[in-house]
Amino acid sequence: MDDISILRLFPVAMIFLAMTMLTRCQGGRKQTVSVENYRTWQVYGGGQDNIHYSALDQINRSNVAQLKVAWRYDSGDQFPQSEMECNPIIIGNVLYATTPRLRLIALNATTGKLIWSFAPPDEGTLRKMRNRGVTYWSDGQDRRIFLVAGPNLYAINARTGSLITSFGQSGYVDLREGLGRDPQTLSVSATSPGVIYNDLIIMGTIVPEDLPSAPGDIRAYDVRTGKMRWIFHTIPHPGEFGYNTWPKNAWKYSGGANDWGGMSVDVKRGLVFASTGSAAFDFYGADRIGDDLFANCLLALNAETGRLVWYFQGVRHDLWDRDFPAAPALITVRRNGRRVDAVAQITKSGYVFVFDRETGKSLFPIEYRKVSSSDVDGEKAAAMQPFPLLPPPFARQEFTPAIVTDRARAAHEAVLAQLKTLRYGGQFIAPSRQGTVIFPGFDGGGEWGGPAFDPTTGTLYVNANEMAWILRLVPRPKTRGQVNGRELYLTNCSSCHKADLSGSPPEFPSLKNIGRKYSESQVAEIVRKGGGRMPAFAPLGDSAIEAMATYVTTGRETLAKAAWNQEKMGPWLKYMIDGYNKFLDPQGYPAVKPPWGTLNAINLNTGKFLWRIPLGEFPELVKEGIRNTGSENYGGPLVTAGGLVFIGATDHDNKFHAYDKTTGKLLWEATLPAAGNATPATYEIDGRQYVVIAAGGGKWGAPSGGSYVAYALSR
Repeated sequence: MDDISILRLFPVAMIFLAMTMLTRCQGGRKQTVSVENYRTWQVYGGGQDNIHYSALDQINRSNVAQLKVAWRYDSGDQFPQSEMECNPIIIGNVLYATTPRLRLIALNATTGKLIWSFAPPDEGTLRKMRNRGVTYWSDGQDRRIFLVAGPNLYAINARTGSLITSFGQSGYVDLREGLGRDPQTLSVSATSPGVIYNDLIIMGTIVPEDLPSAPGDIRAYDVRTGKMRWIFHTIPHPGEFGYNTWPKNAWKYSGGANDWGGMSVDVKRGLVFASTGSAAFDFYGADRIGDDLFANCLLALNAETGRLVWYFQGVRHDLWDRDFPAAPALITVRRNGRRVDAVAQITKSGYVFVFDRETGKSLFPIEYRKVSSSDVDGEKAAAMQPFPLLPPPFARQEFTPAIVTDRARAAHEAVLAQLKTLRYGGQFIAPSRQGTVIFPGFDGGGEWGGPAFDPTTGTLYVNANEMAWILRLVPRPKTRGQVNGRELYLTNCSSCHKADLSGSPPEFPSLKNIGRKYSESQVAEIVRKGGGRMPAFAPLGDSAIEAMATYVTTGRETLAKAAWNQEKMGPWLKYMIDGYNKFLDPQGYPAVKPPWGTLNAINLNTGKFLWRIPLGEFPELVKEGIRNTGSENYGGPLVTAGGLVFIGATDHDNKFHAYDKTTGKLLWEATLPAAGNATPATYEIDGRQYVVIAAGGGKWGAPSGGSYVAYALSR
């Protein structure tokens, strides 16, 4: 049976009545589940189901306006363009989190006082290193915190902060190993923490989005020894299901299809749910013609063995960087008078897909529609893509002249003039040499913060970005034989850092004047090893790497010998992009009418919106009387039994907000020392409820911070 036929085994159905209490169906028997299970925050996202929900209600609608700072911890680790996106976990009276330099810290959760810190070896270089959380595991007196820094997964004693040397190689596992390729040529790390199932820690990864790139295989390790227990190949090997959706031998050279947004675990069913991103290269796939399973997929895997149970592919042959951006949320909803355990997956397009957790059957209709073809030579876009009919999208779907900014007449006319030179429309307009508008953008609608879900009402809360970007393909220079450092830079680096080295800061930093911060040898080492989304260019050889380092640090164009090694680096691709370019008006504001960021409440029993509000403002526009525009936002919401939705996320005003979860009314806000681009956590100690958030800032040029701020009611 082919892959398309497998998908058709998952019929679609309409659902839902109102939900009044939370139950789960186990083996045909209804079992009432008390929300008292949601009174701790020991796992990233609040629990194994990753729904960002708390049953604590001491802080509620009636008193939230009285919240005050209970404690503040300043790490002092921030530096220009650094970020801190960690959702802390709280075990007993100890809060575990990370700093901008990836120090793991243990704080007294009632005072914010430092108990201990662990600094990963060789991670002291002042470059942006993202981390969104850590993992806790215990067995009796054996209590461990797992942290990823660089390519290494560390096991750390939760009481002392010391490495557990019996784990892996004297305390760590190198995530570059075990992927079937030379580890020294790979860039592999993880921004989201692993998940625990019994004595396994199951890991996704972040890998480069251009070739050369590592495969995004999902792996499970023994929590005590670090031994790899299973691996799921997201780029199938010969004989594995999905292999025929790629060109022959793509598993040897292609990369990506990685789970970077996190996972969730249904412990009772023994299932781990993962959501994957696009294959490399993100925007031109002549080397990977086909549907490219298991890129852009929601996966249900047997947590004990890694065996595939079911899957759904949200984008076939992705050419738009349409990763599934956040961990799946394991929810319970109401359908035809009964409770259904389900899994909800948000998307960058602004969709919510909802499936039966056991079977993968969609709980709302999904329609497969014809989409535009590609006219770029060598490319073959997928002919059909899936569109959910319910719930309605939580971000606008089509960029047209009707929604061009009207903030000022000059801005409106300038954007209209530029729009006439571009291709635009709805979803899945193929990338082009001319330039294609991507909307709601590479960083929207939903992002890595993920949604919150209230199990007592069936309501999903999700924040969204509505920013347009311009995707333009340009020829990729060939490098053969004797080439100079500039040619090597243009071929390998300019799609992110631009031909003039200006980049798109801070996501892709400017390399101008980089020689003032780093020596040629330091830059060469970064180029050689890569990191995060940046590939490791070790396969180019030392001569080419040194020539590139000389060019970006000094401007001198020295010669080097470089030949593209297909066995190590994959097929040479004819096209790259001319940079990550936001579609902005001449004053630097979004080219589209507001809202530019929103917070949405969707009833997943009915598939209908409850409310939708702008999220965030621009202080300088507020001074001009322009309010409620919304802004780009990063970091997810938290919903509580006290009737509240807490969220920071807004990138320009540094606000931390509390909204009425029923109406969306703003009930409280505070100004953080830097933008709270992280998901908050809540916990209770000695009868007092706290809400804590990381204030790290650093997105898109905003000031960086390094503080954790906890709020509580006065004693």
